[in-house]
Amino acid sequence: MPDVVLYTTAHCGYCVAAKNLLKSRGANYREVRVDLDAEQRAEMLTKTRRTSVPQIFIDQTHIGGFEELIALDRAGGLKPLLEASP
Repeated sequence: MPDVVLYTTAHCGYCVAAKNLLKSRGANYREVRVDLDAEQRAEMLTKTRRTSVPQIFIDQTHIGGFEELIALDRAGGLKPLLEASP
């Protein structure tokens, strides 16, 4: 299973939706709460050049936010990424 990382905050509906979608696809993920850790927020900004959450990575590949994740899933591209072996 690939390494899936979500940068999130506590009060973010899109973060919840992204986590639910990944759970429904059987993915395990690591959640990084950027509202609790300024260093993690700075890391997210450096990696993505975005301040919005969620920001989603699959095996170091930046997927984007929830809208990009759902578009990838609808296009059939999410399943192969989640099934790939590192």
